[in-house]
Formats: sequence, structure tokens, C-alpha cells
Amino acid sequence: MATANKICSLGRRIYRFAASVSGVIALLIILWGCTTNDFNAGAIAWKTYSNSRYGFEFPYPSNWTSLAAPANDDGIAFISPQDNSVEIRGWASQQLPNDQESVKKVKSNFQTVQGVSGVLVVEVDQRVGSMRLTLTQSQVKYCLQGRSKSKKFPDYYRLFYYIAQQYRISKS
Repeated sequence: MATANKICSLGRRIYRFAASVSGVIALLIILWGCTTNDFNAGAIAWKTYSNSRYGFEFPYPSNWTSLAAPANDDGIAFISPQDNSVEIRGWASQQLPNDQESVKKVKSNFQTVQGVSGVLVVEVDQRVGSMRLTLTQSQVKYCLQGRSKSKKFPDYYRLFYYIAQQYRISKS
């Protein structure tokens, strides 16, 4: 019986390893497709969303539609005219003391054109792909997120990345 348990345990570990490796391989294939240099920001007509409450701004394609802004004016979301499941969302919030400790543990891996460092996380599962940028200055946490269906994520990756690069925080 002990041998059977060891074999089952080994089988589960091999399965988990294979599943994690296949997930990593799938993510690498998706991101490899995302790195194509056919994105041309100059070919897109842009508008700029500016948030006066938290002092941030980012560009978005001028033909995208804004969703209703929340009453607290912490941000906005825009959806693509071709596919309303594709969205760009930007917001900010005051940091709680517990948030500040967790942010210090995460190393910056991204820098905006403005020179602000932050954390960029790309997640792709079977249904949804997303890119989320988090910037922290003083007591404010700034976030930008681009989302689409997983199958379409490679088509939007460069757009989301460009917008993240252009994200600006007003100097106070």
C-alpha cells in the first residue's frame, strides 16, 4: 500500500510539474506573439484621460468609448469599439498602511517614459489576458489595466504596453 501511495504522489507531482510547464510554455508562446513590432502608435488617433482628483493621465485610442465614471472620481474605463470585452482601466486610491508594507516587498520591473518606476504584471489564463501596472508615490497607489479575452491578448499587448509607458503622474 505504501508503494501505491508513493506512485500516486509521484504521479501527482509529475502532473503538477507538467501542468505548470505547459502553462509557462503557453504564456511564453503568447508573449512571443505579443512582441511583434507591427504596433505603430503614430497610426492611432489618441485622446488623453486626465484625473484631477489624483493627478494622473494616460492616452487612449480616440474611438474607444468611456464607461460611466464612478461617483468618487477615482478613475475611468474605456472599451474597444470592435469588442466590448477589451478594456483599458485607470484608477488611483489612497494607500492603507498595510498596502505600503506589501508594496515595499515587490521589486519594480517597469519604468514609464516619465521615469516613474512601478510593477507591471501580465497574466493570461484560458479565458482572460491582462496587463496591470501599479505605481506608488507618496500615499497614493496608481493602477492601469488592459484586459481582453486570452485569444485576443496578443493583438492588444503592444497597445496596453504603450499606454502603460505613457502613463503620467502630475508632479506635486
